[in-house]
Amino acid sequence: MFNLQERARQQKDRQRNGRNRATLRDKLLLREVPALQKIKPTTCDYFFEDQDALHNFFLHIKPTEGPWRDGLFKFEVTVPDDYNMKPPKVKCHTKIWHPNINETGEVCLSLLREVSVDGMGWAPTRSLTDVVLGLNSLFNVNDLVNFNDPLNTNAADQYHRDKDEFTKVARDYVHRFAKKR
Repeated sequence: MFNLQERARQQKDRQRNGRNRATLRDKLLLREVPALQKIKPTTCDYFFEDQDALHNFFLHIKPTEGPWRDGLFKFEVTVPDDYNMKPPKVKCHTKIWHPNINETGEVCLSLLREVSVDGMGWAPTRSLTDVVLGLNSLFNVNDLVNFNDPLNTNAADQYHRDKDEFTKVARDYVHRFAKKR
């Protein structure tokens, strides 16, 4: 019986601790989400399916220039319980030909890494605003697109070999998978 009581107490402690972490995350998000609305790039929209769950939202990016122009790219952003010590998780739900986004929707962006060799990884001083601006910048070929440290090596290799062919394939992906609706 002592073991059962001890287990029940430990479970309550775990639940209480989990709630406290979520509460800290949720308090941070209550400040950060309104800030997102203030800095929102014209190429971005946010969608919260559940207004009580600010830790999970969708970001739509609609580039106006470059190979991905006129596309609608849908990202899911999930903020973990131990935010802001850990970065949000981001997944792209739109098939795209991009050196920093692979076929399964994983995103390579240094600020989303807990540990980064370039010193630009996640830090508790970063915010959702940094994440949104970073994701938006992935659609500017002259900005954060990294052709030298790619997640999708085929796209990066093609860009280095034949930029025109890369653009043609990227545009084809936009036409087939990312047309604005």
